[in-house]
Amino acid sequence: MCGIAGFFALTPRPLAPRGVLERMVEAVRHRGPDDAGIYLDSRAGLGHRRLSIIDLAGGKQPLSTADGELWVTFNGEIFNYVELSAELTGRGRVFRTRSDTETILHAYAEYGPDCVQKFNGDFAYAIWDRARRRLVIARDRMGVRPLYYTVHEGVLVFASELKSLFHYPGLLAELDPLALDQCFTFWSPLAPRTAFKDVHELPPGQQLIAENGAVKVQPYWKLRFPARGERPIANEAEAGERIEALLADATRIRMRADVPVGAYLSGGFDSSVTTALAQQHHGALRTFSLEFESPELDESPYQQTLVKALGTDHSALRCKGADIAASFEQVIRHTERPVLRAAPAALYLLSRQVRDHGFKVVLTGEGADEVFGGYDIFKEALVRRFWARRPDSKWRPLLLRRLYPYLGGLQSQPAKYLEAFFRQGLDAADDPLFSHLPRFALTRRISQFYSGDLRRTINGYDPLEDLRSTLPPQFASWHPLSRAQYLETGCLLPGYILSSQGDRVAMAHAVEGRFPFLDHRVVELGAALPPAMKLRGLREKYVLRRQLGRHLPRSIVERSKQPYRAPDSESFLHPGAPEYVEALLAPAAIARAGYFEPRAVRRLVQKCRNPLGPVSAGDNMAFIGILSTQLLHSSFVQALM
Repeated sequence: MCGIAGFFALTPRPLAPRGVLERMVEAVRHRGPDDAGIYLDSRAGLGHRRLSIIDLAGGKQPLSTADGELWVTFNGEIFNYVELSAELTGRGRVFRTRSDTETILHAYAEYGPDCVQKFNGDFAYAIWDRARRRLVIARDRMGVRPLYYTVHEGVLVFASELKSLFHYPGLLAELDPLALDQCFTFWSPLAPRTAFKDVHELPPGQQLIAENGAVKVQPYWKLRFPARGERPIANEAEAGERIEALLADATRIRMRADVPVGAYLSGGFDSSVTTALAQQHHGALRTFSLEFESPELDESPYQQTLVKALGTDHSALRCKGADIAASFEQVIRHTERPVLRAAPAALYLLSRQVRDHGFKVVLTGEGADEVFGGYDIFKEALVRRFWARRPDSKWRPLLLRRLYPYLGGLQSQPAKYLEAFFRQGLDAADDPLFSHLPRFALTRRISQFYSGDLRRTINGYDPLEDLRSTLPPQFASWHPLSRAQYLETGCLLPGYILSSQGDRVAMAHAVEGRFPFLDHRVVELGAALPPAMKLRGLREKYVLRRQLGRHLPRSIVERSKQPYRAPDSESFLHPGAPEYVEALLAPAAIARAGYFEPRAVRRLVQKCRNPLGPVSAGDNMAFIGILSTQLLHSSFVQALM
């Protein structure tokens, strides 16, 4: 795992001086504190900050072929590099290092840009082909590793993080109003849009080829599901065996490293399975977890059950609201987009502890819920479709009480409140976004805080229609569960889970997360499973639990899904809160930034500060969203003016 940056003149022209590339690379030093390197010629510049994990002595970058005709700067891991190196050696390629980085160069030399199809990994790379005057940049299939780019005055500029781009002469940081509206609907911008104007995110599973004065972006992989009624995998026992075999192999190759590998252990099923499988190859692992003061958020009893059952060497970090507030300013500098929850801050603190214990790599369980149907939103959509067939029924909406058992505030609401909330979009069962309409409606309540200027700039823009326009032609033919999985996997997973709550807060402390459930072979198998093998009635991840549950204590296998959460607005409104909170939420500061209406924000802060009044999920999201936007403006727009 590393940080990369660089630029390429689309047509011959003077390049920015070496010092510009050095500053771009230095901006992502936190991603790679072990080493740095730069390559620069008359058309291209490649920069690199290294986090050394494989071939500690020989993996220095940018790396070239022996003849100096191909150069690469690379962030991430190619987990199947051992097998791929053997294949390439058999084709006559000669390796000078043991690094997975060199595998990229030889694969490109052998297969051209299509080499990306050969890689099983989490990656973002740039290959400079000197002979063809071609630059190729590519990103992994699921969007684990970030990659951004823009074209400025005939020069393609790219980097792992946006902050590097803003060190290139003439590039200005200005928040994009439409991206803000997307964040306050989907929790993140829809790639290729970013939080900043005129800067693009290379979407997951896509690569960019720049040559002959043109830039072309195209997908090399797409998530697809079978048409409704098709059953590529019909036998449940066979499905379970294939899942376990693939997941075991995905875990095995993600243990490849020349440094110690640890694991996050949340107390849930997914991280427990990856830890159990890893220990089959590795022996006892070092595990890490978060604890919270609130019983509604804390999972430490389950974590201790697992530590005893699996015999791991465990460390727990008890995270308080004051810790979240103290770190949140830095967190937003790393996320480079607004967030709607404080949860990334707690994981930022956990990754710091991991690094303090001498670890650079951790396994985690992200992806299982998206791939195998684990989230309550999938059950919610099932119940709402059942209800939509008899919208006048009084007992069908009562099934909603069986959802979200971890949300005490929701469970205590009267039936009429639940019915009103979940009825949103009930008459739109044919809407491709049906499964997510209540969530989007809840998040979009933040729009009531928009300033007049922001509303006029947005000018009737509809983010939901924008999302609908990007859906694949086959989408309508898929089972409703498959459609909901596609939305979750394509939006929230890369845009928030793997970004703001994943790579950005882990790599803030140079910690690489690895995700066995997001091995593309596992993802493709999960997509091919019949919906009933994933969601059986209201039992989530059915065949996954049935097959792999034998490795874990029964209490872990049978517990209901509890998503990771952290304390939100309460973290920032206690006595002794950091000065930036009051300063950025003051009416004058809100007015100067111009995104929100000062009086509405003041009322929200007063409501969240009231210890006797209920603070809803919508209030919490609005508070965190507004505060993080103000921080983003302060850290980038104002700071770089």
